[in-house]
Amino acid sequence: MAITMTSAAADHVRRSLEGRGKGEGIRLGVRTTGCSGLAYVLEFVDEVAAEDAVFENHGVKVIIDPKSLVYLDGTELDFVREGLNEGFRFNNPNVRGECGCGESFNV
Repeated sequence: MAITMTSAAADHVRRSLEGRGKGEGIRLGVRTTGCSGLAYVLEFVDEVAAEDAVFENHGVKVIIDPKSLVYLDGTELDFVREGLNEGFRFNNPNVRGECGCGESFNV
């Protein structure tokens, strides 16, 4: 199982952690919500739990809880800028469908 991160995503997370002044990395997870069933969740991690899976890319840790890893295996986390908008993009090979608003997905 693997989770990867582009250099653009790693740079953004690194700058955010530096601005925050602390943190081990970023947690990527999923939660049940939306019209398609699942949504991505991102949050800073100050302490890694024993059961967490840790993937390091470009010097930045991506931390995944065991329940989310099943849905996220093979995902690449990217950070993109399109005009005035910027944000994370999840290139997840497990996604079978997404809702029309782009907020949730199913596997």
